[in-house]
Amino acid sequence: MLARQTKVHVALEEPFQLSSEQVDFFKQNGFIKLKNVLQPDVITYMNETISNEVKRLNTQHLPLEERDTYGKAFLQIMNIWTKSEPVKEIVFSRRLAKIAAGLLGVDGVRLYHDQALYKEPGGGITPWHADQYYWPLANDSTVTVWIPLQETPLEMGPLEFSSQSHKLTIGRDQEIGDESQQIVEQSLQKEGYKHVVEAFEMGEVSFHRGWLFHRAGANKTDKMRSVMTIIYMDKDMVLKNPENKNQLADWNTWCPGAQVGIPIDTPINPVLYQS
Repeated sequence: MLARQTKVHVALEEPFQLSSEQVDFFKQNGFIKLKNVLQPDVITYMNETISNEVKRLNTQHLPLEERDTYGKAFLQIMNIWTKSEPVKEIVFSRRLAKIAAGLLGVDGVRLYHDQALYKEPGGGITPWHADQYYWPLANDSTVTVWIPLQETPLEMGPLEFSSQSHKLTIGRDQEIGDESQQIVEQSLQKEGYKHVVEAFEMGEVSFHRGWLFHRAGANKTDKMRSVMTIIYMDKDMVLKNPENKNQLADWNTWCPGAQVGIPIDTPINPVLYQS
């Protein structure tokens, strides 16, 4: 077991070489999918480790048919790293954090929070939304890595992207739900943004900007769609005055003690990579 953990630790620390073409693609489109970022044995370890914690920490026990659209989308467990040392090692991966910094073009990134998103068999769609609606952050130097913990075919509900939609301002005031699905989808279609829907191979991950609109389909299989995400922000990110109740809640939950107008630097927002 110790040898296995050591191997995973080394793999999570080794740098991944981004090409200039990949960085340019991300800047233009607001997202990128990268193959072979994590080896199959690393993904297997991550799945076992994170899934055990999701089972332990999950408090959602309502049957799917009794939940609203958001509740049907996934089981959601956040900041697991604060409750599990093995998960902390995964979340603090320099390999992943360095990719995030390279894509954003910044000297370093710090953690906003982690988030496991497990879509149950029969789980519904994840509506169109932009994550940064929820974040009391002063600029858009943010990125989320979406890590499927298994091969994720189309019928399992992989993440879908509206390419270049981080440039669209319509819909940024929408909380995720039925209304955001309808309003954002209409806006994206009207503006002609390209909808990208692709399966994920084992070890393939994606990165998307905070204002990029994205969604996911239903899980039509009989298996859990297990996904881990990590949200990064520029290490010098400044807290802004919250613009909605969700941003106020995020401030209190994910940046406790941070002050408006000052760079965020709290015990639960550590720097994960700095060049």
